[in-house]
Amino acid sequence: MGLVRRATPEDAREVLRLRQVMIDSVFAVDGSTGWHAASLPTVRGKLADPEGPFAAFVVDHPDRPGALAALVAGTIDYRIGRADNPHGAVGCVFSVATNPDTRRRGYARACMESLLGWFRERGVAHIDLNASAEAEPLYASLGFVRKPDPSMRLTL
Repeated sequence: MGLVRRATPEDAREVLRLRQVMIDSVFAVDGSTGWHAASLPTVRGKLADPEGPFAAFVVDHPDRPGALAALVAGTIDYRIGRADNPHGAVGCVFSVATNPDTRRRGYARACMESLLGWFRERGVAHIDLNASAEAEPLYASLGFVRKPDPSMRLTL
């Protein structure tokens, strides 16, 4: 699918809008978008750095100029290496979102395939993501498997 492109700083508002679509569909939150203004400069900066550890791939909305239909974002983190990943490059996929009126067209899959290619080009050995029940079949078809996860989180 040739519709996928790397997101640019000009896409930052739409990237945040689609991130909110994902948040609203996965988490039981109030749907507040007040945080978007504070996040916008950071997102623009990350999208402006093509050599940095962050990438977002998007599909333009077919019926709304300037809008996005789908988004997939990811980062590369460094962890001390181990036998199956001696260089320690670990990818993290997040903010997989498709606009509700453009779902079931293969856009998320196409964006994911582009992101996976970006990870491969950068020597990433492992890629992690959190999957909703609705999205798990897509990820499984791309080779992702469930792992026992002892993750914990501290919010500061």
